[in-house]
Amino acid sequence: MWLLLAFLSAALLGFYDAFKKQSLRDNAVLPVLFLNTLFSSLIFLPFIVLSFAAPEVLQGTMFEMPVAGWETHKYIVVKSFIVLSSWVFGYFGMKHLPLTIVGPINATRPVMVLVGAMLFFGERLNLYQWAGVLLAVASFFMLSRSGKKEGIDFSHNKWIFFIVLAAVTGAISGLYDKYLMTRLNPILVQSWYNVYQVFIMCPVILLLWYPKRKSSTPFRWKWTIVFISLFLCAADFAYFYALSYEDSMISIVSMVRRGSVVVSFLFGALFFREKNLKSKAVDLILVLIGMFFLYLGSK
Repeated sequence: MWLLLAFLSAALLGFYDAFKKQSLRDNAVLPVLFLNTLFSSLIFLPFIVLSFAAPEVLQGTMFEMPVAGWETHKYIVVKSFIVLSSWVFGYFGMKHLPLTIVGPINATRPVMVLVGAMLFFGERLNLYQWAGVLLAVASFFMLSRSGKKEGIDFSHNKWIFFIVLAAVTGAISGLYDKYLMTRLNPILVQSWYNVYQVFIMCPVILLLWYPKRKSSTPFRWKWTIVFISLFLCAADFAYFYALSYEDSMISIVSMVRRGSVVVSFLFGALFFREKNLKSKAVDLILVLIGMFFLYLGSK
């Protein structure tokens, strides 16, 4: 069941990336990110209210949420900072780069998760997993060659650096999620980390964006911003629920979720009319083969 939930999360993430790309086109990044956190928190606000006011309504359902104190919430606050850091880097990078480049770079996260598991949890990679890691590294260098055809120098482009940082912090978040899901209720974590992100984003918007809003890229409302939150919340719900299973493996779940690159790549090709698709498709195939080897090595 947890594997099916991981595949569902991957498909939803692909749509999330596509709506995010559309929302960020010729638009201010920070307001879009703030609205995403706001709408996501509003989606889960009814469950938070019911957990206090009428807990019996949700009792026995997958939306049942315990009331927790600061000893629990401090871990969720840390989760909020990690995720928001990844989103800030990812949003800025995605605005300035083709989706067909961002997707494959993000797809290297399972490799980082495996390396993190090796460093922090004492796990050791087998032959299949090493093959997956090497294929992912090779695909990254091949992708840099594809990017040069569009004037994107991977070694000197700060937006590439931003996407890499987003992938690294995203991998850290994945490792932390597995730690949390063995101890905390999934809906509790997902609901409250969205709420905490709104509070974190408020001073960011007021201090960094609002004073300079007239001299920077103007903010334009787009209905796709709403769909960012809807698809993200659905994808994360399936993801957290998958990790709540005792036999779930973060390495497999992380790998499967990066399958979202297929959906986002198709959006980039069909709707955003991005260039050099043949060479990028080869890079994408290498990533997918690498993910398959990660799967074989984790069975």
